[in-house]
Amino acid sequence: MPRLLLASTSRYRRELLERLRLPFDVARPEVDETQQPGETPVTLAARLARAKAQAVATQHADAWALGSDQVAEVEGRALGKPGTRDMAIAQLRAMSGRTVRFHTALCIAHADGRAFDAIDLTEVRFRALHDAEIERYVDAEQPLDCAGSFKSEGLGITLFEAIDNRDPTALIGLPLIATCALLRQAGFRLP
Repeated sequence: MPRLLLASTSRYRRELLERLRLPFDVARPEVDETQQPGETPVTLAARLARAKAQAVATQHADAWALGSDQVAEVEGRALGKPGTRDMAIAQLRAMSGRTVRFHTALCIAHADGRAFDAIDLTEVRFRALHDAEIERYVDAEQPLDCAGSFKSEGLGITLFEAIDNRDPTALIGLPLIATCALLRQAGFRLP
């Protein structure tokens, strides 16, 4: 079986990949995540997933590197990880009563130039949220490292009217159905 590296230090992605029971190591990709002028949220996610995978793959000639990136989109604008309480509150206010698109891109790359890509779209319909409940949520869960300022696997679920997707793991950060397809393309045996 080929060697696998997760090109991410996200604990959420690591925990999801562990579900597949494949041995893997974690490597930090050194990638500038700045959105380019005119770059759409879906293009940004795809570019960053590939850049992360390739950055790690080029350092490990004997392994496949799996990169992923998620970008939240509100009315055509990309939302990143909030980083601060105030920014998380502002993001949730902006999403209140709206449908938000989450683009989760994947790339598995090898140092020999082979690469396979996939992208998942999840749409989240937010309830109309009051400032007090937004602040209570942010203080309780502190989703400062999550695109969109929430954790759907935790209390974030209380903020939604509905989630429309093909893969329930995508919103957490690593769509496992698409991940399995890419791993098979790269020669991994699952289950």
